[in-house]
Parts: sequence; structure tokens; C-alpha cells
Amino acid sequence: MIIGLTGSIASGKSTVANMLREKGYPIVDADVIAREVVEPGSSLLKKIQQTFGEEVLREDGTLNREQLGAIIFGNEMKRQQLNELMHPAIRGRMVSQKEDYLTQGYQTVIMDIPLLFESKLQDYVEKIIVVSVTKPIQKQRLMARNELTEAEADARITSQLDMRVKEQGADAVIHNNDTVEETEKQLDAILENWQAVPRS
Repeated sequence: MIIGLTGSIASGKSTVANMLREKGYPIVDADVIAREVVEPGSSLLKKIQQTFGEEVLREDGTLNREQLGAIIFGNEMKRQQLNELMHPAIRGRMVSQKEDYLTQGYQTVIMDIPLLFESKLQDYVEKIIVVSVTKPIQKQRLMARNELTEAEADARITSQLDMRVKEQGADAVIHNNDTVEETEKQLDAILENWQAVPRS
């Protein structure tokens, strides 16, 4: 079974991913892969450099994310260009990692994809768990975690797909407003219900 794990910023998705990791589930992490595909010397990094110019590389040959972010920020065409370069590489790596885990004999693979719905990757998974949180708690956590003002936190939250839309697209929702124990209890119930074991 391929389970997609997603949520919104500061919803606690990483906490749930760590719980799954501790329970022995293999995790394909889209964020980690997004960093790996642009490692120095990679063909993708070369393409990004050719498309957006020398200034997107640091002196040590790594990608200057801030500079690239500044170039695409507010420029829909450039953002599209970047996505067209990045997405196929990320998706390809995600699929091959998933296949590797299945070959190793895992029964259940977790695909941790923050922008699962935004990137329309529902077809990549069989079941979807959404880690949800109420707006006030989400804002509070985000401000504390990233040292943001209320306005900055609001801007980050509204830039993502509304939590309710994600919940509607989920096969199961974990409400992460309470204690970690409460969250884990919900996770265990879902895994048991789906009979999702890491290995048979």
C-alpha cells in the first residue's frame, strides 16, 4: 500500500512522519528529494543555471535558493519554468525510491509530499492521510517556530491550499491540535484500520 502523507505549514506533518519512521515504515520524502536533485554537479542544477543565470549558484557550486526564490517570486512565467525543470526530476526520483522499497519487501511505503494536492500527485498514492490543525493553533505554532509576525504567518498560511479542501481529499484526517500522544493514537487507529504493516 502506498500512503501519501500531507498537511499544511506548521500542521505537524513532520511529527507524524517521524512517528511512522519509528514504527518501521520507509518514507519517501519529497522535500529531501527536492534538495538531492539539485546537488552540485547534477544535470538539473546545470539546467537551472543555464535558465536563470550564474547568480543562482553560490561560489561552492551549491544552489542559492534565496537568489532563485527572488527571481521567481511574483513572476509566474519564471516560476513555471522552474517547476517544469524540477517536477519531473523530483517525481522520477520519488517513484524509483518507492519501487526500491517495494523490491526490498516493504508492504507499505509512505510518500511524504507537502504539496500533494497542489501538485496534483494524488495518482501517485493509494491512500491519503492529511495532518490537520485549527487555524489559530497553526498560526501560533508557525509564529513561534519561524519567528514570524502575525501578518507574515497569515501570508504563509493563505498561500497554501485551504485545510478544509485538503481534508475533503483525504482518506483519513489526523487532528493535531492536542498532545503528541493523542496524535499518535489517531495514527495507530488509521494504520490498524487499513491493515497497513511495514513488512508482512
